[in-house]
Amino acid sequence: MARPVTIFTGQWADLPLEDVAKMMSDMGYDGLELGCWGDHFDVFEGAKSKAYCEDKLALLDKYGLKCWCISNHLAGQLVCDRIDERHYGFAPDEVNGDPAAAKAWAISACKAAAKAAANLGIQVVAGFTGSPIWHLLYSFPPCLPNQIENGYKEFADTWTPILDVYAENGVKFALEVHPTEIAFDIASAQAALAAVDNHPAFGFNYDPSHFGYQGVDYVKFIRIFGDRIFHAHMKDVWWGHGDGTVGVFGGHIDFADPRRYWDFRSLGHGDINFEEIIVAFNDVGYTGPLSVEWEDARMDRVHGAKEACDFVKAVDFKPSNLSFDGQFNK
Repeated sequence: MARPVTIFTGQWADLPLEDVAKMMSDMGYDGLELGCWGDHFDVFEGAKSKAYCEDKLALLDKYGLKCWCISNHLAGQLVCDRIDERHYGFAPDEVNGDPAAAKAWAISACKAAAKAAANLGIQVVAGFTGSPIWHLLYSFPPCLPNQIENGYKEFADTWTPILDVYAENGVKFALEVHPTEIAFDIASAQAALAAVDNHPAFGFNYDPSHFGYQGVDYVKFIRIFGDRIFHAHMKDVWWGHGDGTVGVFGGHIDFADPRRYWDFRSLGHGDINFEEIIVAFNDVGYTGPLSVEWEDARMDRVHGAKEACDFVKAVDFKPSNLSFDGQFNK
């Protein structure tokens, strides 16, 4: 094993953090990627109180766990999205029905996450950005001149002051490249990076599952953005398994519906080639954690989380420290 194996607690936020910590320690995980909701981690408390952060670290240490990354996905989604009634569940009740107030709260939460990460002694916050142009994905009616470019500019204008707070605190923001975000494939990730003028605090949380079913080369992404991959999710997906009635856009049907063209799967049960991912990580020098983001609507999550931990530890390997044919030299 070359890298620590962690699990993202976002899918376990219905459970108290101590229960999750004990469970994941028993399964063999090395640490937790703390989701910033439920009782797992509060970015505002973490930003103002080192004692709060020390208490969280002490709880993890009690179970032999560490933390390398916190994830603030829900707040981040509100920063650049066109906010509607779906979003208010991610924010406090007092901003319900007020898009401007919800966005302002989200921006403050994203800035607080950077300060909280510094107080935790970690260097990465993963999350979402939202997107002012996702609704323009299928360009009919045809996009107007500069409409897409203006969307990237809006993203940059909104996120650059947030990223400056990250830089001031010695923390990186890792956008999970994902449908509904400003970056969802290789081309849009390149455009997002250019929009913020290659801001040193801006990079990516790599997750192959969101590329596979789109037809994006998920290994090529690593080779292009190797120095901008600040964190990595291990998540599997299968595609091409439906009955031909639903395509890649999902048909407005639920996960686990057998008609779906694609669905998230527990690690090792989908179509992602993780060996090629590990080879590419070794080639580009990624040494951060491999964080299981467990999602599989067809499988019990406790069974899946244990199986996923074992899978990642088995598939990971250290790079060679010598030339394989060096022994032939005199």
